[in-house]
Amino acid sequence: MSKFTTGEIAKLCGVTVRTVQYYDTRGIRVPSELTEGGRRLYSEDDVKRMKVICFLRELGLPIDSISQLLSEDDPARVLSLLLDQQEAALRREIGEREEQLGKLTELRAGLKSVSEFSVESIGDIAAVMSNRKKLRNFRILITLIGLPLSILQWSSILLWITKGIWWLFLIWVLVAVPYGIWFSRWYFRKVAYICPACHTVFQPTIKEGLWSKHTYATRKLTCPACGHRGFCVEIAAKDPEKEDKDHA
Repeated sequence: MSKFTTGEIAKLCGVTVRTVQYYDTRGIRVPSELTEGGRRLYSEDDVKRMKVICFLRELGLPIDSISQLLSEDDPARVLSLLLDQQEAALRREIGEREEQLGKLTELRAGLKSVSEFSVESIGDIAAVMSNRKKLRNFRILITLIGLPLSILQWSSILLWITKGIWWLFLIWVLVAVPYGIWFSRWYFRKVAYICPACHTVFQPTIKEGLWSKHTYATRKLTCPACGHRGFCVEIAAKDPEKEDKDHA
């Protein structure tokens, strides 16, 4: 039967000599023979077992787990559990990496939209990214709240035009005016804006917020900290009650 040196078994298994020596010191794959001169020799079975060990390491299984597996009388059951654990760990890692990649892509896109780059610009983009889910849920809530009133508005207008029923539109007006006042107060308590000049996060007055030009994600406002007037990025405002609980 053929015998292989440490260097030969390393070459056959595609690993370094140091790796083979490490497995030897850990007792995972010891040589089947030791010459009088202290030279380690491995059998063909040792080579096969070493290839199995290297393959399991390629899958990411820890050394201790492989050692436990090789010492089991019924390795199939243990291997199945180890593979389940490793698969779950890899899927978590993939999810984390994908999330990191998504954030990196968003950051890169955000930096392209910044006219004058600064370290604070990264902080602004990070705040918008971390705030995005909260702001999206808030906007969905706004849509759901305003939907019944919009249905009443267009239904009343349609009935006025086609049937001459004007009193339904009057009801809508009586409901819409107090609703609009309440909604405006509520809305501007729930949102805040980032100044692109000094990066201050602030909340405008209701009057300024109502009459300012705006897009889906920005509003033209005057920063109370530096006086800059321009389009500021909208984010969801922090909840004071939640912050008090976090600091308690």
